[in-house]
Amino acid sequence: MLEAGEDPLFIARRLVILAAEDIGLANPGALPVAVAAQQAVHFIGLPEGRIPLAEATVYLATSPKSNAAYVALGRAMDDVRNAPHEPVPLHLRNAVTGLMRGMGYGKDYKYGHDSEGHFEEQEYLPPGLSGRRYYEPSDQGSEAAIAERLRRWWGDDKK
Repeated sequence: MLEAGEDPLFIARRLVILAAEDIGLANPGALPVAVAAQQAVHFIGLPEGRIPLAEATVYLATSPKSNAAYVALGRAMDDVRNAPHEPVPLHLRNAVTGLMRGMGYGKDYKYGHDSEGHFEEQEYLPPGLSGRRYYEPSDQGSEAAIAERLRRWWGDDKK
């Protein structure tokens, strides 16, 4: 592509998109590698900029792939656009005044950092979306560990 005259920053941009959209959380190191390549090309230009582009290309091409976070984003955006707009659950609201406390703001909120494993099972979505899960990790790369953690937290049926 470079030899044919393509703008090196266009190539770098495509690598950043590849890292975020197609590799995602299967390899969380992919996005920093792609961004570093873009910054290097921008900083040093050609001809030396082709080296970080080549390194990033090989790294990304050989990374495990997952678009699960990208798919989750689409699902969440669909719900924002199409689901009824319900208020934030009371237990998640910050009770900054006595009136708010009296209305139930923050009541029964569970602070994850106070719990073993820094996780506390509670609902974060409004009633109409209760139980909905957007992110479904793949079994690729780092997402396998994320999937296992979610199974421990939520149980097998809610991965």
